[in-house]
Amino acid sequence: MADTTIKPFTISIPDSALSDLKTRLSLARFPDEIDSAGWDYGAPLADVQRLTKYWKDKHDWRAAEQELNKMPQFTTSIAVTAHDSIQVHFIHQRSTNPHAIPLLFVHGWPGSFIEASKIWEKLANPDTDPADPAGAAAPAFHFVAPSLPNFGFSQGSRKRGFALAQYAETCHSLMQRLGYDEYVTQGGDWGCYITRAISLLYPAHCKATHINMDQGAAPSFATHPRLALQHAVRPYSEDEKTGLARTKWFLEQGSGYRAQQSTKPQTLGYALADSPVGLLAWIYEKLHDWTDSYPWTDDEVCTWISIYWFSTMGPAASLRIYYEATHDWDDPATRVTRDRTREYIGGGVKLGLTHSPKELRVLPSVWTRTQGDVVFERSYDSGGHFFAYERPDHLIRDVRDMFGKTGGAAGVVKGLTGY
Repeated sequence: MADTTIKPFTISIPDSALSDLKTRLSLARFPDEIDSAGWDYGAPLADVQRLTKYWKDKHDWRAAEQELNKMPQFTTSIAVTAHDSIQVHFIHQRSTNPHAIPLLFVHGWPGSFIEASKIWEKLANPDTDPADPAGAAAPAFHFVAPSLPNFGFSQGSRKRGFALAQYAETCHSLMQRLGYDEYVTQGGDWGCYITRAISLLYPAHCKATHINMDQGAAPSFATHPRLALQHAVRPYSEDEKTGLARTKWFLEQGSGYRAQQSTKPQTLGYALADSPVGLLAWIYEKLHDWTDSYPWTDDEVCTWISIYWFSTMGPAASLRIYYEATHDWDDPATRVTRDRTREYIGGGVKLGLTHSPKELRVLPSVWTRTQGDVVFERSYDSGGHFFAYERPDHLIRDVRDMFGKTGGAAGVVKGLTGY
């Protein structure tokens, strides 16, 4: 019989691992740099040298660990079809509200469960925060945020073919294990694709999803005649033109990492597994380029990178999702691909969209609305890719509004019609 026990979890990295990290940082060898390179060539030398020194001499992992351990953490073993069972690490906070809605929050790369650190409490028990006057009337959520397999403190699979369907199965099985037969989801980055895959595979259980990463394509008259007509007669606004320029920049200047991780992740993995400075530079570039001038502190950056360095499977394992999700492993007629998750998903699953100006793709609304039954949509004039961490106020507001009494997804979970 499979072990279905749910066990409390506390982060406790061995002293030997901390000592090894400091030794490796002390032996770092840096490249030279083009004069006046700025960020055009990647992470600047001065920034990486400063962060390396801070990580080695000043960053207090034990203090960071103590802060992370304030989140209620657990592990449980999840069986995945055609793969070995995986020990999954997750955040889980049951709300005190008897009408709370089960909410699955899914991170992406190069994120982790840390992205839930600013939202889990307010979403679970909104009426207990005296600084939040809207909380008393807001919907409450049973909050679940897993470390995806191969990320954070979850195990992973060493078998080929652990792709979107398998990540979706893991997350869905976790919600079932916790007793949530029906639930809603929120995701960005890979979390966007995974939650969309859950909508595609488990529409009787996943009743609605909110995503904060723009997807979609220009609508056609054959598939979306009403949206296609809007697209044909209404010129793009200035904000939409700016968004398309951001999208063009990302595709041409910011997406090289994706080509490498989708084709030869193992080769890159040696550098990230052996060199903490290599890992730091690889991820820090994204923390800078993918946010809307978020004021990262050195402690925040070092904690973020440390979660990858100390992860159960090691930092190289997190790259594999790119390869697995973009290669063929099963029947092409039913395969869950990124393209399929961008297309219209029906099945009664309602969809919410949020647009931020410094997301990786910033697309016109008529493009993104081709993805499903859109019942909520909002655009902001600030914010970037790491939505829950960079602008937690935006995410909390949007999820509350989408699932509140007057929201487009009110009452989607059976029996939860009031708050």
